[in-house]
Amino acid sequence: MSRPLRLAPVLLFCLATPCLAQGSMAGMGSGTADTAQLMRIKTTLEKYRDPIVAVREGYYSTLACMEFPAGEPGAMGYAPGGMGVHFLNMNYVGPRLDTLHPQVLIYEPVHDTLRLVAAEWFMPAQLSTTHPAIFGRDLDGPMEGHAPIMPAELHHWDMHVWLWKNNPAGMFSPTNPTVSCPRGARYTVRGGPPRLVMQ
Repeated sequence: MSRPLRLAPVLLFCLATPCLAQGSMAGMGSGTADTAQLMRIKTTLEKYRDPIVAVREGYYSTLACMEFPAGEPGAMGYAPGGMGVHFLNMNYVGPRLDTLHPQVLIYEPVHDTLRLVAAEWFMPAQLSTTHPAIFGRDLDGPMEGHAPIMPAELHHWDMHVWLWKNNPAGMFSPTNPTVSCPRGARYTVRGGPPRLVMQ
């Protein structure tokens, strides 16, 4: 059985229970991907603005809209804000990262639609004992799973890239202060960020 298939039961159980910004390149530091590279990636992923296309190509919704109202200014660097709804593609979960195949697409609920706001590169910590990197940057982590929709035991690395929505906290920030989840909605999850863990 392939490694992605072996990981599938754990990740699906954990997650199912529950920018290149429009006009801004704020948050890009030296040593990271240049504007042209991110534009190419954004163009390639444009088709996923339609979440039905994403589902047809193997990205499946984890249902919960994640929001972190208090943030965490320390080691995790979470600004108060939201993430949104994560769509996970298990076909891309493995020991290598590909700029054109993010493991996760992130959508913000807006009225009766879902708007694509970011992509996330994700790797379970068991697949790498050192920081995976992409776009010239190390992924954040390793960290606990995102409670309450993931068990804390699901240690992982991740990096969010806000390709479709400007992020005042920076393009590569885990959270976006301008993203919010529907108040009082059944699948809105508001809580604290995960903790860093030792490898």
